[in-house]
Amino acid sequence: MESFAEHYGAMYQTVNRCLPGVDMERIDRAVEYARQKHKDQKRKDGSPYIIHPLAVAEIVAEMGLDVEAILGALLHDCIEDTDASFDEISKLFGSTTAELVEGVTKLTRANFSSSEEQQMENLRKMFMAMSKDIRVVLIKIADRLHNMRTMQYQTPAKQISKCRETMDIYAPLAHRLGMQKIKWELEDIALQYLDPGAYERIMNYLSAHKEQDEAFMHTIQEKVTNRLSDMGIHNTTYGRIKHVYSIYRKMTTQDKTMDELYDIYAFRVIVDSIPNCYNVLGHIHDLFNLVPGRFKDYISTPKPNMYQSLHTTVIGNQGIPFEVQIRTWDMHETAEYGIAAHWKYKQGGGAGNEKDFEWVRRLLESQQDTDAEDYVVSLKIDMFDDEVFVFTPKGKIVSLPAGSTPIDFAYMIHSGVGNALVGAKVNNRICNIDTPLENGDIVEIITSKSAKGPSRDWLNICKSNQARTKIKQWFKKEKREENILHGKASFEAEMKRLQLSMSALSDGELEAQLLKKLAFDNWDDMYAAIGYGGLTAAKAVGRIRDDINRATRLPADKNSSPLKTAEDTRANRHAVNGVIVEDIESCMIKFSRCCTPVPGDAIVGFITKGFGVSIHRADCPNTLRRDDPRQAARWVRVRWAGQDEQPFETTLELDCITRDGLLLDVATAMTTARIRVRELSGKDLPGGRSIFTVRFEVKNVAELEAVRNRLLNIRDVTGSRRGQN
Repeated sequence: MESFAEHYGAMYQTVNRCLPGVDMERIDRAVEYARQKHKDQKRKDGSPYIIHPLAVAEIVAEMGLDVEAILGALLHDCIEDTDASFDEISKLFGSTTAELVEGVTKLTRANFSSSEEQQMENLRKMFMAMSKDIRVVLIKIADRLHNMRTMQYQTPAKQISKCRETMDIYAPLAHRLGMQKIKWELEDIALQYLDPGAYERIMNYLSAHKEQDEAFMHTIQEKVTNRLSDMGIHNTTYGRIKHVYSIYRKMTTQDKTMDELYDIYAFRVIVDSIPNCYNVLGHIHDLFNLVPGRFKDYISTPKPNMYQSLHTTVIGNQGIPFEVQIRTWDMHETAEYGIAAHWKYKQGGGAGNEKDFEWVRRLLESQQDTDAEDYVVSLKIDMFDDEVFVFTPKGKIVSLPAGSTPIDFAYMIHSGVGNALVGAKVNNRICNIDTPLENGDIVEIITSKSAKGPSRDWLNICKSNQARTKIKQWFKKEKREENILHGKASFEAEMKRLQLSMSALSDGELEAQLLKKLAFDNWDDMYAAIGYGGLTAAKAVGRIRDDINRATRLPADKNSSPLKTAEDTRANRHAVNGVIVEDIESCMIKFSRCCTPVPGDAIVGFITKGFGVSIHRADCPNTLRRDDPRQAARWVRVRWAGQDEQPFETTLELDCITRDGLLLDVATAMTTARIRVRELSGKDLPGGRSIFTVRFEVKNVAELEAVRNRLLNIRDVTGSRRGQN
């Protein structure tokens, strides 16, 4: 069991190494305060709870942050988990420290209607605090890193949920802040629990090939070092194997084994000046053969997270490709610790450059008028996904999510530009407004004062959540009456499709209950939200469907349901597997694997030889045989019994644009939706396309459509269709 003295000693040494001359008296007071507040609490492994704050403070010190951040790390759980208050911490350690602790504290005492809403609120609060003081999120990342390092003491269910959250939120957030070293560790630990078999296979392979890999890296390192030394360029050169999760992604996206992967080696060359970076690049290309299309200059065009390096991929005499990253020492520090390496108050400055936090402001804006679940999903698109860099006609660089269009570009410039958009030029050529932008494109937006505003179709074209939010805001403000009509039509169509009665909505007591669940004051407000895109009809009906069904399934003598007829009551007694076969009292039922029907689908039955009645979707290709007079007598009328009795298997086929990590995104979406997946597979097609097949269980069509919508929200998933099992 870990001891207090051991962790205090480690923290003490790290603080003194990273912040020489620091006032340890304040830190020791915070240690003792936290120790007293947490004295009755234990970690999962039985060790004193104070060990966790000490470990977090040590990580924060390694980042190079100041005393206030270390104090915040030591006290970060006090307000949440003990009787400590903001005022008490402010009085004892200063208002800045108290604000840091408050910023990190979760909203555990608030009541939310769903886990997605709670997650959105926690993220929103973190981003708000982060926009004022970046140290908040740096402490939060350090907190998550230590929790991941001790994940072995959690239950299996907790391990899975925390690791998925880490992959969805914290690892990409570390990447967005430029903290590559921490990002890699978070990803590798998460993979260890999310796919332990693959993790173990990769580790075993690396262990078995360790000597071979080290010999290869030593040969390349020696060759580069000797050349640069001969040319008088002072350098530090070393090689490494790419981290485990990076290898895992290559294996899954390229469908290769470890033996088939070659580009798993990366070399870094660190020099003293920017001119020498370009000199080294020339020597690397002279020593080795260049792989075309794999050179990137992040020195002249830094990433938004301040990352700078030259990247090139080359092939040596052994025929093995490897990546070379060339940077200065300042760039290397930024690449390792990101924004923490440039934190201004190290020198007594303020809270960082406002431009560095423009993306935080955009994230806060985008959560307005956005459904909680949609916000958490779209967060990954705006903040975590790959980016594309384009230019305005005046040469200003604009960063957008990969796959963005001129619509996204226009709304990134200004909402007024987006609302007045009538056309676009890319590289001085007229193009469609749904044209995907590529790195280096020069984009010009054509506007008109007589423009009628955005089209609803733009919501399906744009990639950035910022553009989608601004379009929704325009419709909300300018087109309320139209929104109500459009939304009401969509809502009524969804109710009709699920065979729910609109008359139930006018029942006084039930109406109040339904509106409360939907979080609207009246039906027009809800129709308007559907109309401008803030809520989908399927989601709205899905939230109240069970309430309507319960209200309309009261006993017959209550006479409360216009849907519940005597015929239904009699027929339901003979339902088998949730299906009623007309004119047949009792028979075996099986669901056809050719079309996998689920409750809500229009269905027909076919009397098989010896296996009862086979249930097909009415649009199944096999139902075309109903026109054959020789089999006409074997087709019978069937219908759903009107109650969800069991889960049904169905299959979706997804059309996709091939990219790394897409399979993991699909799996994560299914897990987040709490859908039981029976099978998930994919294959690449010519032309950079892929097709994924997902076989899973749902209770009805409404749930199926919710899953389909969730999957279609994933970037590079372009279409879906019901498949065959």
